[in-house]
Amino acid sequence: MERGERFDHPLIERYASRDMARLFSPRARHTAWRDLWIALARAEHELGFPVTQEQIDELVAHRDEFDWDRAAAYEKELRHDVMAHVHHYGDLCPKARPIIHLGATSCFVTDNGDLVLYRQALRLLEQRLAAVLAAFADFARTWRAEPCLGYTHFQVAQPVTVGKRACLWAQDFALDLDEVRRVAAWLPFRGVKGTTGTQATFLLLAGGDHQKVEELDRRVTRAMGFDKSLAVSGQTYTRKIDWTIHQVLSAIAQSASKFATDLRLLSHEGEVEEPSESKQIGSSAMAYKKNPMRCERVCSLARYVIETATTSAHTAATQWLERTLDDSAVRRIALPESFLAIDGILMLVENVARGLVVYPKVIQKKLREQMPFLATEEILMAGVAAGGDRQDLHERVRVHSRAAAYAVKAEGLDNPLLQLIAEDPAFAAIRDTLPDLMNPSRFVGRSAEQVDAFVANEVVPRLSGFQGGGLGSEIRV
Repeated sequence: MERGERFDHPLIERYASRDMARLFSPRARHTAWRDLWIALARAEHELGFPVTQEQIDELVAHRDEFDWDRAAAYEKELRHDVMAHVHHYGDLCPKARPIIHLGATSCFVTDNGDLVLYRQALRLLEQRLAAVLAAFADFARTWRAEPCLGYTHFQVAQPVTVGKRACLWAQDFALDLDEVRRVAAWLPFRGVKGTTGTQATFLLLAGGDHQKVEELDRRVTRAMGFDKSLAVSGQTYTRKIDWTIHQVLSAIAQSASKFATDLRLLSHEGEVEEPSESKQIGSSAMAYKKNPMRCERVCSLARYVIETATTSAHTAATQWLERTLDDSAVRRIALPESFLAIDGILMLVENVARGLVVYPKVIQKKLREQMPFLATEEILMAGVAAGGDRQDLHERVRVHSRAAAYAVKAEGLDNPLLQLIAEDPAFAAIRDTLPDLMNPSRFVGRSAEQVDAFVANEVVPRLSGFQGGGLGSEIRV
């Protein structure tokens, strides 16, 4: 089938990096299987099982040779993917053929191989998250003290700073980075457990020596780079591990979608925008449009990951006894695709965070329009300090505020509140100081100092040892 006549997966063709796509390729998966067969053969040889060094050497020598058509032909004939690759590897290694997969069940390679790939994928996402966190930290430092309107319920609220808001986004990704690191370090190996997890075949091969079987499990686990294997398993490792991994991916998707949604709102307000290319088209009809398309893509991919994560929950909940095969097809799709999607999402987020465009004049204009309302409490307190009656002044501020709001909303006028208060004889004592009370920096509290503390205490320690920019970005569309 020619290129234009088949489905090209968007996650591969448009969104994910080549590194992540390569990690879930057939070559990566089946090379992991061969590494497992080699590790098993070595450990069995060392412990006196009927495996020779010559057989191990042959397995190593042909580790990277694949005839994909031959493997596919075997699978079509045998209807079993693991045995297809056992036979194919055996064709390449005729001396080792009798001992490939000795004592093992299919899940020895499929489950353990998946865990190897998932851990590598988590480590790749760790680097992506660190790059995102560094990008937000740089942006937050640059705009640490720039006052802007705060919004609650997407209604005007007390001012914050542009940098402080970026720290809210960064904090979510910092928590995700912690969890990715935790799960990658915690992730257990299935180990050498046999057909239903009892290790019965290995016990037979070991002549009934339980300690030798335990040592076999430990040696293969260490050889594959894991600190521990599960104490018990059925034929598969518990699918709650998949759910744990999927929760991490869902959490990253949530953080990314929250950031991208916020930026879409700020773009509508004209305050902050995502970067765009000089020839980028926003609409085929409305030539003036400049849409937040990268953030929209983040939200779209994030929605997919969040929903896909539930498949791991359902799978964990419906496994029968020692195993059932209704987990296989969905796991081949849901987990790799979620990793690919998150990889693409984080590249987009870093790209956007590195290129955020801030419009201070728009931000300042919006502040000027709203500051009279936001400053009413300060005005009230200043009036009381100058000898005014608090209750009388409060009522006057309320009446003037209502009138000013009507003028702005119903008549389209500039905010007249400051003028109304200045003309009120009850505020005569503070008339000359009213402009000073309108300075937005008076209302942002410790925003700038919070940025400094967040970067120093939360970002810098997490990025210790991180070499930024190592992965690079592969945004293609």
